[in-house]
Amino acid sequence: MEPLANQIRPKSLAEYVGQTHLVGTGKPLRLAIEQGHTFSFVFWGPPGTGKTTLARIYANAINADVFELSAVSAGKEDIRRIVKTRSIDGRPRLLFLDEIHRFNKAQQDFLLPFVEQGELILVGATTENPSFEVIPALLSRLRVFVLGELTPQDIGTIIERTGFDLDPVARDWLIEMANGDARQAITMLENTSRLYEKITVDTLKETLQSRFLRYDKKGEEHYNVISAFIKSMRAGRPDAAMYYLARMIDAGEDPKFIARRMVIFASEDIGLAQPTALVVANAVFQAVTTIGMPEAALNLAHGAAFLANAAKDRSSTNAFGEASEDVKKFGNLPVPMKIRNAPTKLMKQIGYGKDEGDDPEDDLLPSKLRGRRYLT
Repeated sequence: MEPLANQIRPKSLAEYVGQTHLVGTGKPLRLAIEQGHTFSFVFWGPPGTGKTTLARIYANAINADVFELSAVSAGKEDIRRIVKTRSIDGRPRLLFLDEIHRFNKAQQDFLLPFVEQGELILVGATTENPSFEVIPALLSRLRVFVLGELTPQDIGTIIERTGFDLDPVARDWLIEMANGDARQAITMLENTSRLYEKITVDTLKETLQSRFLRYDKKGEEHYNVISAFIKSMRAGRPDAAMYYLARMIDAGEDPKFIARRMVIFASEDIGLAQPTALVVANAVFQAVTTIGMPEAALNLAHGAAFLANAAKDRSSTNAFGEASEDVKKFGNLPVPMKIRNAPTKLMKQIGYGKDEGDDPEDDLLPSKLRGRRYLT
């Protein structure tokens, strides 16, 4: 059975809800759709904000042959197959590439000439900043449209379109729970209607706790599992860390998200106890970026085992925290004259950069903080 989110998906801008900064009267994307301009672009925004819907509306407006791929599972052969496909009646070929940030550099390099030469119109969708996830050569040929979370009013309108009967309290709870994600709200309604005769706050909450709902990258389970992963490494429990890593990978979590947290962990929790941990974590992130899934799971597992087994030392993290508190408390205290920059003769004359010899007691802190020790 076709998911409800697809059944009620808008087919035109007249039915579309939200993103008025892009599709409102006179706005850039609306003009492109209304006038049938052909160009490549990428949608950047949170889940469930209408990226796929807008891509399909645009494709229909330019009468394109549409090919949809997910970068999670697609590769070079899929691109090659699409390029070899003969166009119908000379229509433009449009590739909608969901989660474009999952394409590694080699895959993006392979895609580039087809976009550059106009053989494919590329419409990408991503929840990650394209500046970091799309190679510069490809990004320079794409216009970036930024989508925001849907407003509570937008979500309310979409809930009404589902046709389900729910009381105002349940409606308000669902709007808050959706947190700007239309797909989340629709899926919750659909699953609750299958499990219970009536949709109420209680039945919605019961559904949220059931296994009907997928692992959502913005949902509670997402934060629970990444938290368990970090805490397992912090406690020196590699087996637990490996289990929670496997949970995230099996659920389709973005491997770069996991790798970023490992890089942070290497400095935050291991720090000076084993400085090479940061080197290892960065190497894992680089491997994930260049290799991609599923093979990059081995790099993540390697890194997680290393970080979990490493000695821990939070002294640099704590020291920075204490120094930050002093900055907030005392503001911009004067820098000692002897370590100020002295680019002009006048500044040298008034004492900037004056070296008075080594004084082992001089900690080079502002006078108000003299003697303060952050790293102990």
